[in-house]
Amino acid sequence: MMPVQSAPISVMLVDDHKTMLWGLERLIGGERTGMKVVASASNREEALALAARFSPNVILLDIDLDGDCSLDFLPALLVSGLSRALVFSGTRDQPTLDRAILVGARGVLRKDAPTEVVLRAIEKVHQGELWIDHEMMARIFGEFTRPRAAPKKDPELEKLASLTAKEHKIVDAIVAGNGMTNKALAQSLFISEHTLRNYLVSIYKKLGVNNRLELYVYAVRHQISAASS
Repeated sequence: MMPVQSAPISVMLVDDHKTMLWGLERLIGGERTGMKVVASASNREEALALAARFSPNVILLDIDLDGDCSLDFLPALLVSGLSRALVFSGTRDQPTLDRAILVGARGVLRKDAPTEVVLRAIEKVHQGELWIDHEMMARIFGEFTRPRAAPKKDPELEKLASLTAKEHKIVDAIVAGNGMTNKALAQSLFISEHTLRNYLVSIYKKLGVNNRLELYVYAVRHQISAASS
């Protein structure tokens, strides 16, 4: 009984240097590698189109594509869930290489890596393993476990959040009826002028404005409406 041969690992290449693509195609597509180059791309548009068409097992890609960073669209290349990415780059910038892993790459290879290392890395990534060194693994793990600083509070959002539902309604009415007198405004809100003035004093204080004109400008600038309450 003849042994069943497994299908070759399908590989897509992404690099903006034609010479590099030519060399990789011949290296990876050799008779004894157990791999097959199914597509080659040199820019973002080609890469996205070919990845969607072929769903290769492994995408071997450079980071810098003539000024376009492939890491910016790497998640889109992997959206099918059928492909794994292996970065093949000449950069030595560690934050950039770390970012490659954080956005979805399964490994990082330098372009001066020996032939057997390139083929081995493709095979391991195809098998679901990571191809990164211990130092990078430690940095990536540290990135995931490092305590995150609390986001800075937006003072303007805090001001808006301090308004009550009724105060939001009054501001909304002022914007909708710009130029309306206090008397007419109070009547439209079914409250007395005295009550309206009390509300306005509170609103002015909370938003840091001094009069209805400043309130109107503030409200328009920050798109305050009753619906936001």
